[in-house]
This record gives sequence, C-alpha cells and structure tokens, in this order.
Amino acid sequence: MKKLLTIFVLALIFSCSKEKQQVDTIVINANAYTVNSNFDIAEAFAIKDGKFFKIGTSKEMQDSFAADTIIDAKGQTIVPGFIDAHCHMYGLGMNLQQVDLFGTTSFDEVMKRVLDFQNKKQTNFIIGRGWDQNDWEDKTYPDKKLLDALFPDIPVALSRVDGHAMLCNQTALDLVSITKNSKFDGGEVILVNGELTGVLVDEPAELVEAAFPTPTRHDQINALLDAQKVCTTLGLTTVVDAGLNRNVIELIDSLQQTGDLKIRVYAMISNTKENLDYYLSKGKIKTDKLNVQSVKVYSDGALGSRGAALKEPYSDKENHFGAMVIGLEDLENLATRIEAANFQMNTHAIGDSANSVVLKTYDKALQGKQNRRWRVEHAQVITDNDFEYYKSGNIIPSVQPTHATSDMYWAEDRLGSERIKGAYAFKSLLNASGKIALGTDFPAERVDPIATFYAAVSRQDVEGYPEGGFNIQDGLSREETLKGMTIWAAYANFEETEKGSIEVGKFADFIILENDIMSIDVKAIPDIKVEQTYISGEKQ
Repeated sequence: MKKLLTIFVLALIFSCSKEKQQVDTIVINANAYTVNSNFDIAEAFAIKDGKFFKIGTSKEMQDSFAADTIIDAKGQTIVPGFIDAHCHMYGLGMNLQQVDLFGTTSFDEVMKRVLDFQNKKQTNFIIGRGWDQNDWEDKTYPDKKLLDALFPDIPVALSRVDGHAMLCNQTALDLVSITKNSKFDGGEVILVNGELTGVLVDEPAELVEAAFPTPTRHDQINALLDAQKVCTTLGLTTVVDAGLNRNVIELIDSLQQTGDLKIRVYAMISNTKENLDYYLSKGKIKTDKLNVQSVKVYSDGALGSRGAALKEPYSDKENHFGAMVIGLEDLENLATRIEAANFQMNTHAIGDSANSVVLKTYDKALQGKQNRRWRVEHAQVITDNDFEYYKSGNIIPSVQPTHATSDMYWAEDRLGSERIKGAYAFKSLLNASGKIALGTDFPAERVDPIATFYAAVSRQDVEGYPEGGFNIQDGLSREETLKGMTIWAAYANFEETEKGSIEVGKFADFIILENDIMSIDVKAIPDIKVEQTYISGEKQ
C-alpha cells in the first residue's frame, strides 16, 4: 500500500511539473514599476519569444512556468527600458572617433586636447566637438589665431557643444571659401574688428561640415557599435536618432538584421532633397528594431550661440534676434508635403519666435487631422499664448531636462527675467499637451538617462544649485518623468503598443536599477547605477 501511495505521489508531482508551461525567462522578487495605465508595481514576470508573457507574483510565475533562466531580482527596482526621445547615436559614435572637447573649462584645455589627439592620431583633418564658452572664465567666443599658428596646413573644425557653432582655422575656412565678406541668410560668420575669428554659426558651419572627409563603412560600423555599447550600459533600449541620411539608416538596418546592433532605433530622416524624395515616396519602414516615418527639420539655431530666433532682442546683445534657418514659405510647403505623405514632422525650435512659427505652421497643416503626433524638438522658449497650440492633440513637446540645468547659469542673461519664465517649461508643456517625451540630445549632453530623471524632477545640478530648483514650478513628478522616458516617449514614436511599459505582449525591454529611483532621496538619484539592461529579454 505504501509503495502504491509513493508511486501515486511521484506521478502527481511529475504530472504537475509537466503542466508547467515552458518560457524563456522568469524574473522574481522584483520591485517592478510596470508603467501601465494604473502605474502598477509587479513582483514578477515571465518572458517568452522576446516579449513579456505574464505579469504577476513570484509564486504565480514559479508555479505556472518552467524556464532555463530564472532571475532573482532580490527586491531590486525594475523599470521599462529607457527611451531617449531625442539624441544623436550615430553622431555620438562618430564623436568617439574625434577630439572630445566636452567638459573643457578653458580654451587652453581645448587646445591641449586637440594637440594630444593629433599627436596620437596624425589625421589629415582635425575634427572635434564639445566646447562651451559659457563654462569658461572668459565667456567670449574663442579665436582661431592659435589654431592658425599650430596647424597652418591642416584644416581644423571644432564644434560647440550644441553643434550650432564651430571654431575653424584659416585652412578650414579656405577649404570652403569663407571670407570676412561671406553672408548667410541662415547663420553668421563672427567678425571682430572686421576680421575673421574662425567662429561660424549654423549655415556656414554646415558648409564646413559638408567638407569633412567621408567616413568609410568600417568607420560607420565602429561608430554605431561603440555608441550602442555606451547607450545600453546606461539603460537605453531605444534611441530616437534626430536626423540621419539614407546610407546610415540602411547600415543600421543591416546591422540590426545581422544581430550586431541590438538597440532599437527610431530614425528621423534629415531634411534633404535626396532623403525626402526617397522616403516620402517609398513610405514608412517598420521592423521590430527600426522605425522610419519622420522628418527632422531645423527652424532656428541654439540659445547658447545666440542663434535661437527670438521675438524680441537678446537681453545680452543689442538689436540681435537670432535667426530662422528656414523661410516661412519653405517651412509651410515642407509641412504640406510631409503631411501628404503621412509622415511625422519633428522640428527643432529653440527661440520663442521659432516656436511660434512652427506651432502655427503645424496647426495650419494639420487642420481636420487627428492623432498626427507632430513633435516640437526642444520647445525651449515659449511666450504669449503659444502653449495653447499643444491642446490640439496633434502636437507633442520633445524636451531635454538636462538642457535646463546646463543652461541655467546663463539662460536668463540671454532672455531676461520675464522671458525666462517660459523657458524649459516642462510642466506647462505637459499640462497643455497631456504627454511629454524626454531625451538628452546627446552628445550635446551626456548619455545618461539617470541625469535626465534627476534634472526633470529636481531642476538642479548635482551640487544642488540653485536652491529650490530652477523655475521649480516647471519640474515634473517622478511618475511623470518615468512616463516621459518610457511610455510617452514610445507614444511620440507611434510605438506605445509594443514598448514603453512592462505589459503582456510588449517587447521585454527592461532594466534593473541599483536603487529605487521612485522613492530614494532626490539628492541620491544621480548616483543610481544601471545594474543590467535587457532587450527582448536578452542581457546586453
């Protein structure tokens, strides 16, 4: 009898274990912020075929499923994979092959880095990016004299942190025939006492950039793979690359198809005739990893280089308004063409004049349309009643919280005490639009989603300046911030049904954090580390 009972129990155990459904991975004992519609916190989930298969308790997962991989989170915090809603991943990768000038605190340090780089690399064209004169004791634009003396025969082009200004030596200027008499509608050649300084703003800088040596396919592959490593290490599972040409988009697709590039890319096509003619006629491109259905447009320059188009003069430069880099008629015609192709229009707008023009252009082009999700990239300075345009439901603000904390040291000098109230106004934008997409604009800022989170919530730098936060009334709550970096960023990409939250059927893109970003003391947020990053359930 005992023998029969033992056989029965063993058979029962065996049959129960056989009833468990096979999945790929089970995650248990987690503090997982799902970012679903209720903002539920889950303890466990199962993953099958690269997607979230079941959400529940640890007991439910272990009782119902069998898996080769079981991840015990041991109470650590899990959130959906971060989405950078506006960045330049390919640009980051290319920058990693060039002179890194980010964080320089003087022009002398800029020159030291250039010399060190050239001594090591011995290139035929020195290219760098990252200087910001606002971080120097002498906050005036640099001059090319030292570059001319050190590099009389090699062209040198050093882009400012925002990419809208560039310091060139005479050899680089000669290469594209820029002289002190050169005039540009969409930019400026900076002169001092009637002579070239080597500083170019917007259009003339783009002319020099067009003369850069063409990178080889090997260079481009290395750039993308190097950038991916940086991004995934910091918890990014999707990036929105704001402005790419066809050859780079096709290379990204190729590397994703071979499995070398795991990160998902929402690619905005750069506004060139070749790109528009090809993609607007071809139509949208959508795979699990790549999404091409938008156009990146520039309306003005940057505030730091005084290229942003303002309604009234800059407070720190008499009779200077900045400049639009596209004419009104051209902008309206472009909007009409993009709308007719059912593509998304994503326009860089910094100054309040540029924002006003872009919002009015969008409003006109989208009359009678619904759910078009056209984006204003940066939406940096808004005045008058222009916030009202976001209430249409067709327009989404895409902003970068670390711009506010980087720019706060000098932004009021540019704008004055009144206009600054409508600058970096994230909460006001959210209240008007209902959703806000958050990014970094790297490499103009650091590749660091945790810094994005901290800046959005605290409106302070890591030293806690300014006390109380910069225009703190426009700070975001932690829940709003996490949504802006996940589900709302996905929504801005028309991808909210496949990513941006931990929900059944969505891609299993998630990250494990060292601490609970939703409850830890706000001052400790910048120190939070990303422990692990998963894309389609695979550890990166």
